[in-house]
Amino acid sequence: MVERARALSFAGGAAVFPGGRVDDEDRCLAASLRVPRCDTDEAAHRIAAIRETFEETGLLVATRQRVAPQAAAAARRALEAGTPFARILEANGWDLDAEALTPFARWLPRGMSHSRIFDTRFYLTDLGTGEVSLAVDETENTRLFWTSADAALRRADDGRLRLIFPTRRNLERLARFRDFAAARAQAEAVGVRTICPAIVEEDGSRWLTIPDGLGYPVTRERLDTAMRD
Repeated sequence: MVERARALSFAGGAAVFPGGRVDDEDRCLAASLRVPRCDTDEAAHRIAAIRETFEETGLLVATRQRVAPQAAAAARRALEAGTPFARILEANGWDLDAEALTPFARWLPRGMSHSRIFDTRFYLTDLGTGEVSLAVDETENTRLFWTSADAALRRADDGRLRLIFPTRRNLERLARFRDFAAARAQAEAVGVRTICPAIVEEDGSRWLTIPDGLGYPVTRERLDTAMRD
């Protein structure tokens, strides 16, 4: 996970999963890859998840080849300098395996406390790409750390970690699984439906809720305790 800079207008100071916006180059690369069972839009989102994770952390996932730390570090510097991701992959002889990403969730928190709308897709993947050397990008993010879902939730409960509503719900869901295979099996069985949190009033209290039946053990939180941005 990475911790966002406190000065950012959205989720400043919060711990989040690496990720970012799909760009035009992601869509071009997606069209050239022709990922089975994925339309171009879905493939572009998977490529963006791979690229943004690499850019923000130095972790390159979902390649068919093992990636040495020195090569990854040089490629990351090139990416930060503006070299297109597709050119970096080609120069290093790396092939992306976008099918190695399993769709886990899609959140679209309309009408929450922030004026911007974030349509965010979450993916699972196995860390099987070789040795890595990780470092925070020090732009939008100020800290990077490995954690289990359980440990992240404990740190949040102790006040040592700030988690916004979607991140907390996803960590609670991940904490149920003993390993990657179990998490992937549930994600594939449940499938992905777009989650739009809603505010409801019951018994004099206001709750921020998500639908039942989507694999989440906790589907509501009191509005006055939920962190929304």
